[in-house]
Amino acid sequence: MAFEPTTLRYDSQGLIPAIAQDAETGEVLMMAWMNETAVRATLETGRVTYWSRSRQALWIKGETSGHTQELVDFRFDCDEDCLLLQVRQTGPACHTNRRSCFYRAVRGGEVEELMTPIV
Repeated sequence: MAFEPTTLRYDSQGLIPAIAQDAETGEVLMMAWMNETAVRATLETGRVTYWSRSRQALWIKGETSGHTQELVDFRFDCDEDCLLLQVRQTGPACHTNRRSCFYRAVRGGEVEELMTPIV
């Protein structure tokens, strides 16, 4: 069965959440948004492409930073309204220069930083 990006369930702004996960370790790296064009570009090129809500433009992960994401596996959930992108990450995934955007945890009612920026 051929996949068609139009079958995904985008929100009212034409976006779908996309979670990037390290394909080897399973570590969750980041969450960003995609529109249909970003989905198509990612599948066609293998370079993960997102939609920037602040810039209202497509952005290829790592295009300016060099911290690229190469698509290994493209999955979607049972409701077809969330994506899981298994990627080969080069450099940090987070714009704060941390490996993952999920570097903070609430433990005992306090915020704990789990990782420091990569220098």
